[in-house]
Amino acid sequence: MKPACPIFEVAPLTIPGCKAHKVLRIPIAALAILTLTACEQNTFVAPPPAKVDVGLPVQRTVTRYLTATGNTAPVKTVDLVARVQGVLQSINYEDGALVKQGTTLFTIEPETYKLKLEQAQAAEAGAQATLKQAEADFKRQSDLVTRQIVSQATLDQSTSSRDNAQANLQQAQVNTKIAAVNYGYTNVVAPFDGIVSAHLMSVGELVGVASPTQLATIVQLSPIYVNFNVNEQDVLRIRAAALQKGLTSKDLKETSVEVGLQTETGYPHKGKLDYASPTVNQSTGTLAVRGIFPNSDRVLLPGYFVRVRVPLDEQKEALLVPDVALGSDQSGRYVLVVNSENVVEQRKVQTGPLDGDLRVIDGGLKTDDRVVIAGLLRAIPGQKVDPQLQTIGQPRAAAN
Repeated sequence: MKPACPIFEVAPLTIPGCKAHKVLRIPIAALAILTLTACEQNTFVAPPPAKVDVGLPVQRTVTRYLTATGNTAPVKTVDLVARVQGVLQSINYEDGALVKQGTTLFTIEPETYKLKLEQAQAAEAGAQATLKQAEADFKRQSDLVTRQIVSQATLDQSTSSRDNAQANLQQAQVNTKIAAVNYGYTNVVAPFDGIVSAHLMSVGELVGVASPTQLATIVQLSPIYVNFNVNEQDVLRIRAAALQKGLTSKDLKETSVEVGLQTETGYPHKGKLDYASPTVNQSTGTLAVRGIFPNSDRVLLPGYFVRVRVPLDEQKEALLVPDVALGSDQSGRYVLVVNSENVVEQRKVQTGPLDGDLRVIDGGLKTDDRVVIAGLLRAIPGQKVDPQLQTIGQPRAAAN
C-alpha cells in the first residue's frame, strides 16, 4: 500500500560507474526544494555613484597682459668704412670681439697723411710769418702817412698786403685742420661699445679708392630694442584705460615690457616701453611699438623672434579653475559643476587669460560652485556623483 502523501515518495537514483550499482532513494520533497532554489531570480542592485574630484574656484588678484610676437633689433649698428685712400696696414681686433668706444680697429697707411699734415703745418707757419711782416709794414706806413712823408696810395697798398696775408693764414689753418682730419681717418676706431663683425678686407689691400670701402660692422647689444605690433582694438582699449587713469604719454613710456625666447619658460627679460608710432598702419590695422631692454648678459641677439607681453591692468578677486577642467563644444567653453544634490551640471562660462595652469573665468561661475577637476569622464551631466572636495592648486591626496 502506497503512502497517502506523495511528497514522501522516494525516487531511485542510480550512480553509474560503480561496479555494484546501488540505488539511492531521495525524498521528492528534497528534490522540490532544490528545484525551487535553482529557479529563484536575481534582483538588480544599482552601483554606487561615481567618485569625482571637485574644487571651489581659486579667488585672487590677477594681472591681465597684452601678448604679441616681436623681434629684437640693435639700438646702434654702424658700418666701419675707410674714409681715406690707402693700403690697409693692420687689423687691430679679433673677429667677433667686444670692443670699447675709441678702440683702434684698422690702420690705413698713416705715414702719407702724417706728412701731408706736417706740410700743411709748415705752410701755416709761413703764412703767419708773412702776416706778421705785413702788419709791421702797415703800422709803419700809417705812421708815415700821419707825418705826410708817404702818400695815401702807399698806405693803401700796405693795407691790401696785410689783408691778403690774413686771408692766406686762414686758408693755411683750414688746410692744416683738413690734413689733421684725414690723418685721423687713417685709424678706424669703434664709435661705441659693441661687437665687431668679421673683417671684410685683408691687410695689404688698397681701400677707399673711388668710394668709402666697408671694412666691418659694429653692433651694440646692450641695450637692445624689441619691436612688436599692437592691433587696433587693443590700442583703443589701452588708450581708454590710460585716459581713465589719467596717464600721460610720459607715463606710458614707463610701462614695463616682458619678453621670452622661444626656448625659455615664461618671460624672464624685463624692459620698458620706449616708443609707439603716432599713426596706425592702415594696411595692417596695427600700431608699431618698441621696448628697450638692458641685455647686460647679451642673451638677446638682433634678429630673434620673441614672445612679448605688456601688463594692462589688475583684476581684483578673479575666479580661476584648472585649465584641464574646461571643455568646449559648438556653443563655446564650459565646466562641469556638482549642485547641492550632487548632480552634475554643464555650465557655460566666459574664459579669460591663462595664469600658469589655471584659467581665469570672466563669467558664468560663482565662488561657491563645486567644479569637477578630475574624473571628468565619470561626470555625466544629469547623473549623481560622489564628490570628493579638493583644494585647487594643491596636489591631490593619494588614493587609498
